[in-house]
Amino acid sequence: MGGQAKGKKKNKPKRRDNGQNREGGFVDLTPQQRMKLRMHEKAKKKTAEKYSVEQLLEKTEECIDSFDFDMARLFCKRALDVDSNNLQALEMLGHIYSELGDLSPDVGHSKYMYLGQIHTGQEAVDYYTKGIQILLSALEKQDITAQAAAAASADEDRDLPTPKDVSVAYCSIAEIYLTDLMEEGAADKCREFIERALQYHHDNPEALQLMASYLFSRERNQEGKEYLLKSVRMWLPTQKQIASSSTSEEDVQNEIPPYECRIATAKLLIESEEYEMAVDVLEGLLEEDEEVVQVWYLSGWVCYLQWEKAKELQLREGREVTEDEKEEWKALQEAARSYLTNAKKLHNKLRCDDQPMLEHVEQLLSELGGELEAEEGDPALDDDFEPCSDEEERNEADAPMEH
Repeated sequence: MGGQAKGKKKNKPKRRDNGQNREGGFVDLTPQQRMKLRMHEKAKKKTAEKYSVEQLLEKTEECIDSFDFDMARLFCKRALDVDSNNLQALEMLGHIYSELGDLSPDVGHSKYMYLGQIHTGQEAVDYYTKGIQILLSALEKQDITAQAAAAASADEDRDLPTPKDVSVAYCSIAEIYLTDLMEEGAADKCREFIERALQYHHDNPEALQLMASYLFSRERNQEGKEYLLKSVRMWLPTQKQIASSSTSEEDVQNEIPPYECRIATAKLLIESEEYEMAVDVLEGLLEEDEEVVQVWYLSGWVCYLQWEKAKELQLREGREVTEDEKEEWKALQEAARSYLTNAKKLHNKLRCDDQPMLEHVEQLLSELGGELEAEEGDPALDDDFEPCSDEEERNEADAPMEH
């Protein structure tokens, strides 16, 4: 049954989102451009295998201290290839680009995308807008001639730009208007940028999910649900494939939206009462990272809602409870307790500041019969459990750092 808690899992490599999805951007490349793309992917994989993020950022800091900003940028971008959401790396890269920014302000979109990530509000919008201008200029040259595109991107260490990159950038702006910039006309601007994102990549699941979020915020739930389900059906089978095969092929993993986007998707699925699909999404997230409190909480919440819905259906039909139903209700109740117990313990271990979430967890646990007792060998419930860190990865690295 989809809502039941899983047993103890083996440690698996966590998916790292690199902010790039090359779907649709490979077919029209020249052989030289394809070679560059493959070489970049090979270098990223080698970096992830040999060095931890901590090691790469230490080298970045050393280069900054010696005013070697070009080499600092190289190490910092390698760190972001391994963990694209590392806040320290993003802040360091923003500082590096501020030092180098006057050298080539109209070349290279990546720096503006990174700067957009570490800023908020209108300032972030301005950075993303500048990056999009550079992307569109590069794509225009790429349409003229492949050689011109190669020359236009020669100053970039990143992959060649694609329409998908433009779509992702427009999604970033739309999300700011949806969540941060609550100014007059923000809703209209949000929709405008989502539509632009879909114009450049009509099957971008991230853009489809954002359109669903926008429509739900406007209380157009049925229309929003259609966009939501279209988005999820495009990548959920791939997430299941990765979970079942433990594949680490990045071209397959890049078909899946970023981790935070999928958390938002799970929330919308719960709101839409698509509980089974929400369970599938959440289980995939837990396979990737067991240290996100919100995912444990949502997993418990959806099991609780399944339990409540099953009881309401039986009462509405006015019949006796069958033995199978009793067994199913008990399984859902125990699954919810397990997930919520883990959420509470991890919330305390990580010293999270989301007090409303903790209060809701405690309320649900009281209705479900309280916390589950810790089972021997279960790291998520063990009082001595500490979340893994990059320090552990650094201790495993046995090769000296090379330039």
